[in-house]
Amino acid sequence: MSWKEDVAYAMTPIKLLTIPLGAWPLQEYNKFALARHIVSTVGLAVTVVVQFLELNYTCTGAYAQLDALTLFTCGILAVLKITWFRIYADNLTCNYSSAMSDYRAIDSEEKRAIMRKHAFLGRIICIIALLISYVDSVIFIVGHSATSTREFRLNSSIEGLRSGYAIPSTCTLAHFYISKNVFIAIFMLESILLVTMCLGNHGSDSLFLQITLHICGQLKILKAEFINFEIEGPKVCERFNALIQRHDHLIKMSRKLAESISFVLLVQLFISSVLICVLGFQFIIALKTSDFGMMSKSVLVLSAFLAQLTLYSMVGDYLKSQMEEVAQSAYQNTWYDLPAKATKNVTFILMWSQLPMKLQAGNFIVMDLPTYMSILKTSMSYLSVLRVMIEP
Repeated sequence: MSWKEDVAYAMTPIKLLTIPLGAWPLQEYNKFALARHIVSTVGLAVTVVVQFLELNYTCTGAYAQLDALTLFTCGILAVLKITWFRIYADNLTCNYSSAMSDYRAIDSEEKRAIMRKHAFLGRIICIIALLISYVDSVIFIVGHSATSTREFRLNSSIEGLRSGYAIPSTCTLAHFYISKNVFIAIFMLESILLVTMCLGNHGSDSLFLQITLHICGQLKILKAEFINFEIEGPKVCERFNALIQRHDHLIKMSRKLAESISFVLLVQLFISSVLICVLGFQFIIALKTSDFGMMSKSVLVLSAFLAQLTLYSMVGDYLKSQMEEVAQSAYQNTWYDLPAKATKNVTFILMWSQLPMKLQAGNFIVMDLPTYMSILKTSMSYLSVLRVMIEP
């Protein structure tokens, strides 16, 4: 199998998800790519403004308002991720270019197996993102259309006013005359914007997590090379220094990724924590009123936010552990038999293990499994209090 086939296996799904939004790091940054980015960003920005107006007018029921709040925050996240990854395009391009070089440099089946395994994990994340994007979009469109139409019939007395849009926009569009053909066109456009919003969120997540998993795979290969390093042989210092330089290169690539995602993760954590509580409360109310349609929609949207936090936490924890284990693998070798010049370099590897590279939200919240469990614990405690409060 050639290296081009390995690259296609690892990167093609991510490319198909992100290139329509102008976010693919290895694309040619020409006017056409810029136009795709501007169109998607403007479309998402318009969606965010419409949801803000819906929240401000408050002419619909509580369920429609919750839908507007959900889309408002999701739209902010999607715009932020697309824009932020465009600002830090050089960091992502460096990482993906380095990944291309890594595939060209494969010289054993063991290395290919490790890289293939991590590429497979990246494809799984991509498939999950794609399923979440389209399934949640369909469920949200159907659920909101039915809910807004029902609430409109019960609460509205304005003749000629339409409802049942794909996304909350009844109050905003109430100031315009909407014919049947225009309504269909708006419904289709809103459906496309909703899918774009999901791709902007989950597609960007896949883009970042896939390359992070690749670095984890390279760290795993580096650990094996440290453990199996042959003390006896020619050019011992040069071969050992090559491993040191490889370790330094992977740290630099990891630092670029951490820099690119820091602010995005901070906003993601804040929004996800709030929406988990809001959607959980919506589920409790739907359960109390036996509204199975709303229960299903709440669970699906809630699952999407939990999936985002789960993936970032698991991959962040995996990256952190791989960084720490590099020093252990270097120490497990018979480093004391190395020449004195090479032995000194082991100290630097051990020093880096004390401050491993980590994915951090705002450079102060580490994205790992303990953080994830803390968020879940706090959210469940809050929901338990709300459930007790609504009990008769």
